[in-house]
Amino acid sequence: MPIILDHQLREQITHDPAIFPITYFCDELASLPNWAGPLHWHPDFEIATAVSSVLSFQVGKHHIILEAGDSIFVNGNILHGIKQLAGDMPEPMPNIVFSGAVIAPEASAIYRKYIQPIARCDTLPFIVFNKKNNWHNEVNRLVKNVYRLMFEKSQCYEMAVQRNLSSIFEYIFSNFDDLPKSENTRIQINTHIRIQKMLSYIREHYAEAVTLGDIAGAANISRSEAGRCFNTYMGCSPVDALIQHRLQIAHGLIKDTTLTLQEISYSCGFHSVHYFSRQFRQAYGYTPGQYRILGK
Repeated sequence: MPIILDHQLREQITHDPAIFPITYFCDELASLPNWAGPLHWHPDFEIATAVSSVLSFQVGKHHIILEAGDSIFVNGNILHGIKQLAGDMPEPMPNIVFSGAVIAPEASAIYRKYIQPIARCDTLPFIVFNKKNNWHNEVNRLVKNVYRLMFEKSQCYEMAVQRNLSSIFEYIFSNFDDLPKSENTRIQINTHIRIQKMLSYIREHYAEAVTLGDIAGAANISRSEAGRCFNTYMGCSPVDALIQHRLQIAHGLIKDTTLTLQEISYSCGFHSVHYFSRQFRQAYGYTPGQYRILGK
């Protein structure tokens, strides 16, 4: 299932928060160009696991490498993205996106005492559960239980999921003071908002003749500050991010439509088919024409 985002880069999650607010995914990487997911966010928590390959997770400005067997917890309202770093084929990447209300109602004492402090902690954007750590290993075991329960959906699975997630949060809360914290809080949040605004502008206007000034103007900042934000959080310039998004759109159009390569080039904001082809090959390792033949 592809990652579906709105104009503010918020992922559109399918679960109903009033019924059972948790969704299980497993095969997103196979549906994404270059086996990499775009930066996105959602108000819910997320836990993902590297099964047998090495994954690169970007959470805010942090770049985390997950070895096979490791899991990561991503707090709500944080920009994050994923990329598989090794392997000849996309690997399964089981993950769950869920509200704390799965464990206890938001108005309850349990939620306010044990879940809300984690959700509201600006210095805890993520936690890596390393397979070499004892209590981390127990969390990884519980996470795998949740994946299995959400996949099988046997009788009373909701109650078992709730118990396992409660145990996971018990471990997190009990070890909260010892967890690594991020130094920046308010500055990161402000930069996060700026990045969201600029990426939203790119998604809405990628087919147009967009300049660096246009992208910076979406966040009411200077071009140099826009460059600093992108280089810090995304490891590229704003213009490079624009090109990457155009290429992602083109990648899908080549595979799913019969538009000519020239039509796709122009519709994605590239006004030179030669330049489009060169950028496409540099990003994916093959030309648009080769992908059209191989990708069908």
